Amino acid sequence: MNMAILPIRRDLKFNLPADKVTDWHHAGMHVAQFFNTMSLFFPVGERFFIDSVRHFRDQIDDPELKKAVTAFIGQEAMHGREHDELNDLLQEAGVPAKAQEKFVHALLKGIQKYAPAKFQLSATVALEHLTAILADSLLRNPETLEGSDERFTALWNWHALEETEHKAVAFDVYTKVMGKTLPAYLLRTSSLVLATGIFLAILYPYYIENVRRKGGLFNLRGWMTSLQYQWGKPGTLRQAVGDWLDWFKPGFHPWDHDNRHFLTQIDALLEVVTEKDAA
Repeated sequence: MNMAILPIRRDLKFNLPADKVTDWHHAGMHVAQFFNTMSLFFPVGERFFIDSVRHFRDQIDDPELKKAVTAFIGQEAMHGREHDELNDLLQEAGVPAKAQEKFVHALLKGIQKYAPAKFQLSATVALEHLTAILADSLLRNPETLEGSDERFTALWNWHALEETEHKAVAFDVYTKVMGKTLPAYLLRTSSLVLATGIFLAILYPYYIENVRRKGGLFNLRGWMTSLQYQWGKPGTLRQAVGDWLDWFKPGFHPWDHDNRHFLTQIDALLEVVTEKDAA
């Protein structure tokens, strides 16, 4: 078992300032709304991940992996709660968060209703890889968020750190359930292609609409800045491409991307969030 890290469930509240919700990023509204639009996927997505992994918990006999699964479920529940709060603020600020969430929820419910449990697990593993490599890209390039509102920055850094901490848990469950067979490899690789395609096909139309709602549809400079952040420099999406492709190596494991050194930042982050709560 390639278990490197045991995740820890942390109950943090970020108390995000409502007045900054659509313009919290130092580079402006277009970049803030890009991150905000990703947030719309998290609460319903993380509930889907929890259900998919929990379904196979009784098939796990490795006590360390069993503990990791419990912590994974706890972490994902906390992520869902805090992004629910962000999404509620977006709805109040005139972003159609609830309607957008409802569509993603219906899509995932359809998968749960019609797809076998092993396919649901492979979709979870694929989407966990996607979030893990985006988290790594964010952590490798702290300038992506530097200078932005401290509470929103803390939320995204916390999420990225915990996604890193538990990035192998669903994968190890999948390996335990499916084995290291050709069908298991074909299912997990095709799931990543499908999951990435669906994610981007929903993300970008939502993102354009969310910018339009805040009056930025014809602001060319705003769009150029956002594209720079995504695909130029720092290039949150661009920098994840190589790690995305590594998934197709037959013997791949998430900890082949060994970025555990970032986890030393967690204690400092906890201190900042706790201090802000005390204040």
